[in-house]
Amino acid sequence: MEQRSQPDASLIPPGMLSLWLVLFVIWMVANSALSVAVAVTGGVITGVLAYIFATSTDAWRNIRWTPASLYHFLAYTGTFVVELVRANISMMKYVYARRIDIKPGVVKVRTRLQSPIGRLALANSIALTPGSLVLDLKDDTLFIHWLDVQSTDVDEATSVLVAPFETHLEKVFG
Repeated sequence: MEQRSQPDASLIPPGMLSLWLVLFVIWMVANSALSVAVAVTGGVITGVLAYIFATSTDAWRNIRWTPASLYHFLAYTGTFVVELVRANISMMKYVYARRIDIKPGVVKVRTRLQSPIGRLALANSIALTPGSLVLDLKDDTLFIHWLDVQSTDVDEATSVLVAPFETHLEKVFG
C-alpha cells in the first residue's frame, strides 16, 4: 500500500523567509530610501514574490542562512561590484579606443556549483558584467559569449569568468 506524505501545515513555505529577506534588501538598496512607505510597499511586493517562487519550486528549500553563508553572500556582493566596475572600465577602453582590437567568441566553462539557484546566480553574475553573456547552461557547463576571448581553454576561461564568483556562491547556495 502506498503511503502519502502529509501536506505541510505551515502557511510559510520552506525557503520563503530567506528569499523574502534577500529580495527585500535588494528592494531597499535599489530604492535608496528608508521611508516607511517604501519599506511597506517593498515588504508586500517582495513577500508576494517570495511566496510565489517558494511555492512553485523546491529550489529555495535548501538555502540555509548561517553566519558563514551570510559572510560569503556579502563577500560575493563585494566581488560582484569589483568585477562589474572592472568590466565597465574595460568596456570604456573599447569605446574610446581609436582602433578596437577584440576577439569575440563563445567559450565553454565549467562550474562546481550543484544547486540550480547557485548556477542561476552565477549565470546572472556573468551576464550582468559587460563583455560577457551566458548563452546556455547545461549541467556543469556554461557557454559564454565573450567580447574579447583571452583563452579558449576551458580551465583558463573558467578561472577568468567563473572563479571570482564561484567561491562565494558555492558557500551560499552549494
